[in-house]
Amino acid sequence: MADVRPFRALRPRDDLAGDVIAPPYDVLTLDEARALATNPRNFVHVTRSEVDLPDGADPHGQAAYDRARVNLDQLVSDGVLVRDDAPTYLLYGQVMGAHRQVGVLAACSVGAYDDGTIKKHEFTRPDKEDDRTHHMEVLDAQVGLVFLAHRAHAGLAAIVARLTQAAPAWRVTTEDGVEHALWPVPLDDVDSIRDAFAELPALYIADGHHRSAAASRVHAHRRDAPSAWFLAGLFPDDALQVMAYNRVVHDLDGHTVDDFLAQVAARFTLTAGRPVPTRRGDFSMYLAGRWYTLTARPGLVTTDDPVATLDASVLQDHLLAPILGIDDPRRSERITFVGGIRGPQALVKAVDAGAAVAFHLFPTGLDQLFDVADAGKVMPPKSTWFEPKLREGVAVRLLDEA
Repeated sequence: MADVRPFRALRPRDDLAGDVIAPPYDVLTLDEARALATNPRNFVHVTRSEVDLPDGADPHGQAAYDRARVNLDQLVSDGVLVRDDAPTYLLYGQVMGAHRQVGVLAACSVGAYDDGTIKKHEFTRPDKEDDRTHHMEVLDAQVGLVFLAHRAHAGLAAIVARLTQAAPAWRVTTEDGVEHALWPVPLDDVDSIRDAFAELPALYIADGHHRSAAASRVHAHRRDAPSAWFLAGLFPDDALQVMAYNRVVHDLDGHTVDDFLAQVAARFTLTAGRPVPTRRGDFSMYLAGRWYTLTARPGLVTTDDPVATLDASVLQDHLLAPILGIDDPRRSERITFVGGIRGPQALVKAVDAGAAVAFHLFPTGLDQLFDVADAGKVMPPKSTWFEPKLREGVAVRLLDEA
């Protein structure tokens, strides 16, 4: 049973939402964050507070965390962020081209995360956990959404569809062309939404492993009721858009192009191809100015393990590691991961500019993510790229309510 509760959101004043909401802190370069910070209301002043410190300041130093708290308090005192009068859910909608998704913003149980009812599929890095934990502690607030997916629920979908027929509290289009909108849920509908979520056996982290781990650590330290919940955006699997997460390798590990192709051909069928694969199990490879299609030869993958059969695993286990010597892609400086939103042209540009080879993967499916998480296993690094990204500053949960 998924315990998903309403909360009293601290959120942008409706007429200022376009000034406030910002891309996720970890997808912005410092220059991009500084450009957004020219608007004093933009939420990067909270999530990337080093923009308000001298050049070269440590973004993980105490001064940065303290400044983030000052900036959050300032947005509240200036009336840019206002608190809802009563706990409720928020419906957060996004439109990116022809794709539309609507999710529920809510408070989710740390206990469910700890016991595995909210399921993980990635390892976390201690340094990033430390950063998110300290950020949460100093701000005494949860300022970023953990992105959760769930299997579609007809009753919940009907409620969301009905409520989003009304005009939203606000609707804005951000600099990337994505439309964002927010609907506070009427109090009369709160119980029906909570009851619908209670019928779901599990929730799945799509993105935000470090934030959810940080919430668990904060609660383990505080042991109070408010910290037993964390801020999340919950979206049905049939509404989400997953893009490929592609790979660029900077050298051929001493191989000539011909030798590399011969070794690849021993493991994969290799034909003249196209920039984007059209099905699971196919890979598009850009090498020396040409695109190839790769398909694993029969018998190469001999297991039905949900991790080993992922395209990202097949590429890693049967090409990147044995042929190119990239045994630890999490730490190797010889490989770069490129989000699918950038398209195959980014791979061509990288290789034509001096990288050795690039691989465009077929997107990992939500069904595959669920299978891995249900098995209690971990996906390879950079297996999924979700678009559109959930913006920060859409809602904040203060750690002062149970």
